[in-house]
Amino acid sequence: MNDRSTDGSAGDANYGVIGPGYTHFRQPDPRIATTIHAALGNARTVLNVGAGAGSYEPTDRDVTAVEPSAAMRAQRPAHLPRAVDAVAARLPFADKSFDAAMTTFSVHQWPDLAAGLKEMRRVTRGPIAILTGDPEALGRFWLNDYAPEVIATEARRYPPLAAFRAALGEPLEVGNVAIPLDCRDGFNEAYYGRPEMLLDPAARQACSAWSFVAPDAAARFEGDLRRDLDSGAWDKKYGALRVLRSFRGSLLLLVSPS
Repeated sequence: MNDRSTDGSAGDANYGVIGPGYTHFRQPDPRIATTIHAALGNARTVLNVGAGAGSYEPTDRDVTAVEPSAAMRAQRPAHLPRAVDAVAARLPFADKSFDAAMTTFSVHQWPDLAAGLKEMRRVTRGPIAILTGDPEALGRFWLNDYAPEVIATEARRYPPLAAFRAALGEPLEVGNVAIPLDCRDGFNEAYYGRPEMLLDPAARQACSAWSFVAPDAAARFEGDLRRDLDSGAWDKKYGALRVLRSFRGSLLLLVSPS
C-alpha cells in the first residue's frame, strides 16, 4: 500500500486484498527458521519488525512483534504475542530495549529503508538478522522466462546490499540461504522444482510481487507455463530442478552483529 488507508499497512502492497489466505501458503520453513534463529545468538528479548502473521518468530524467546497491517495482525495465531501497530521508521521503544532484532520478507516494503534500519539499530543491543532477496540474483530463477514482469518487480523492490551497508555500517555478514525442494514457505523461488504450484492463483497471491503485475500478464504466464508443462518443454529445460535438493537463488540472510 502507498498509504495506511486500506488496512493500516505502511508498505507498498495491499495486504487488505492479498493477505487473506496468506498463512496457508506462507508457512515458516523449519530449515530456514533454524538459520535465522542461530543468527540471533543467545538473545532472550527479540524485536520482530514487519512481523506479519508471525512466520519465523522464535517461540522460546520473549518476542515483541511490530506489524502495521491490520489484515496481517489478524492472522497471527493465538500462541504468538499480539503485534504492536507501528512502522519500522518510528519504533515506539527506548534505546537498546532488545537483545536482538529480526525482519523477514519485509524490508522491500518499507517506504524508508534507511530510517527503519537505523531505528532497529537504535533499539537493539545485539545482532540484527534480515531475511531478504538479492536483486542481482533473481535472474537465476526460471520464472524470469515466463513472467519477467514479476522478476523486474522484485528487482525494483529488493534493496541492494549497498543500502544495508550504508544504514547499518560494517561488519555486515551476508549469507546465501539454501531453499529446500520441499520448502514450506511459498515465496516464488520456493517453487523452483514444483512449477505447477505457481499455476494456482492463490499461491501467486501469497507472493506480493504478483499484485503489481497486470492481469493479462498473469494470464499469459499461466497459459505459457501450462503449455510447456503439458508438452514437456519445461521439463526438457528445467527438469533437473525437480530433484535438486536445494536451490541457491536470491534468498539472503544479512546479519549486523552490533
